[in-house]
Amino acid sequence: MPSVKLYNMKADKVGSLKLSDALFNAEYNESVIHQAVVARLANERQGTKSTLTRSEVRGGGAKPWRQKGTGRARQGSIRSPQWVKGGVVFAPKSRDFSKKMNAKAKEIALFSAFSQKIRDEEVIFIDDIKVETPKTKEMAAFLKAFKLEKSVLVVMDNSDEAVLRACSNIKAITTIPADQINTYDVVKNAKIVISKKAIEQIQEVYGE
Repeated sequence: MPSVKLYNMKADKVGSLKLSDALFNAEYNESVIHQAVVARLANERQGTKSTLTRSEVRGGGAKPWRQKGTGRARQGSIRSPQWVKGGVVFAPKSRDFSKKMNAKAKEIALFSAFSQKIRDEEVIFIDDIKVETPKTKEMAAFLKAFKLEKSVLVVMDNSDEAVLRACSNIKAITTIPADQINTYDVVKNAKIVISKKAIEQIQEVYGE
């Protein structure tokens, strides 16, 4: 089992934490990680855009004028694309962009990405993520203590309202409960901060 340093909110080392070798020392699998990220982004697409083709626009059943003898260009319908309020050529239609990925592949992608973050020393393990008051300055002091300047994913074992409120005004921080951790958020953020209880919860759910 890999062992990592455990810190408190003031960046003081308070001990060590043993991690599951199967989960947090997984081989890097770029193709599966890419598949998971693409699936996540595709599933967020609404695909609700839609315009009308000439066959769907109301009206235009009668020929606007006779074929010959008027001196004007021949027309078959006032709902043809060249007319104002006419139909759209190759009109965009609603579609489902979602992609499916089986649970085992999702798990492989998640822990492959997380393990690589640990190897790259981009994960900070905290004994307990908590604040005395739900104020931004407390989380700002936490970021300063660890010199965290880029995007940070904070993984907690529960939805602590005080911590959520303290993080709400800091754009660099994304908070997420342990049971919602996913490959996209792991890859997207430069650093990951995770509590000891969150790690234990993850190992309990995914451990063999």
